[in-house]
Amino acid sequence: LHLCYSHVLYMGVAEMKNDLEDTQGGAAEDKKFLENLEKACADKAAEWEERKKTRAQELLALAETITVLNDDDALDLFKKTLPNSGSSFTQLQTRGAAVAAHALQILRRAPRVDHRGARPELDFIALALQGKKMNFDKVIKMIDALVVTLANEQKDDDGKKAYCGAQFDETDDKKKALERTLSGVTAAIAEGEEGLATVRDEITALENGIKELDKDVAEATQQRKEEHVDFTELMASDTAAKKLLEFAKNRLQKFYNPALYKPPPARELTEAERITVNHGGEVPEAAAGGIAGTGITVLAQKDAPPPPPETFGAYTKKSGKNTGVVAMIDLLIQDLDKDMTEATTEEGHAQTTYEELMQDSAAKRKQDSQTLADKQVAKANLEQQLADNADAKASTESELKNTLKVIAALHAECDWLLQYFDVRKEARANEVQQLKDAKAVLSGADYS
Repeated sequence: LHLCYSHVLYMGVAEMKNDLEDTQGGAAEDKKFLENLEKACADKAAEWEERKKTRAQELLALAETITVLNDDDALDLFKKTLPNSGSSFTQLQTRGAAVAAHALQILRRAPRVDHRGARPELDFIALALQGKKMNFDKVIKMIDALVVTLANEQKDDDGKKAYCGAQFDETDDKKKALERTLSGVTAAIAEGEEGLATVRDEITALENGIKELDKDVAEATQQRKEEHVDFTELMASDTAAKKLLEFAKNRLQKFYNPALYKPPPARELTEAERITVNHGGEVPEAAAGGIAGTGITVLAQKDAPPPPPETFGAYTKKSGKNTGVVAMIDLLIQDLDKDMTEATTEEGHAQTTYEELMQDSAAKRKQDSQTLADKQVAKANLEQQLADNADAKASTESELKNTLKVIAALHAECDWLLQYFDVRKEARANEVQQLKDAKAVLSGADYS
């Protein structure tokens, strides 16, 4: 389970790093796109200002030209210089005024495309048609030029609409992708923090468990030592008591049943004692120590008691009573043997149980120590993953902020056009149609 979890963490870190690289690459592209968009907008604004300036100069030139051509002195000059300009010119002038009025009426019905201001070209055409001295050819050329201008404006609006639509789709898709990435990174951070808290709790639990296990092992070891000391003391006491009882029994047998008496083993003589015996000397018997001079010892020893006082009269052996005492001693020896056998068995079981406990504790401590090391590695990996995710989140948030700025700039540039595009297109088409109708009237068509 731990290896699987580590593998999932590793794959998650690798995937987040790839997302971070993609996000950083996208941020660079968006920054470059924003720079190009700002430069393009600045260039278009400059071109528009230059275009308005040129158009105003052109219209001014046309107006001044019309004024010059409609001047009374110019008309007198044309009468003198142009052929067939007699009385027929006055008739033509009267008819032309009616045609101009009809054309002017048609133009005034044309809707204005630009709601933010008047179109000066129409005003100049109307001014030319209202003048006393008019030239239809010049007006027709002005109408043709305005039709071309309207067509170009519609073409520009079509292109701008397509551009705005494409940019809105692209930036909106990018915004959604960044929001998904940000949501994923945020969720990964929350999950990583939760996992890190869990790992920290597990590490604390393992450390406490190891300390508790060491404490239990130390207590069990101390208990085993105390039990072994008690067993050793019990075996020493019971062994000494058994030897003492056997000694007493043997002493009774020496007096009452000499045939059952077992003499003590001959003491091995020292080198000096052997030399003395070889030369005919006698070696005195060594004073027996231990309990009552029997040579049997157990733990601390006391001084031997003084000899009994003199008794009076002859003593006769009581062999019958001796048999009961020996039997009682045998029973006591049997009880001691049983007690020592049980103690030895219990000691063996206790020692086996202790050794098994030590083996199990050592194995568990080794396993817990390895698990603790693995958890510490997992903790370090989670901390690194959290740091990487935090960097990815900051980068994604910055890129999303820049993308939102781009979208805001697009709205500022495109919203008005997209809102009034259909209205402007329809009005422009109507305006072109009215201009064509006016041109037809000026050219001789009858729209009465």
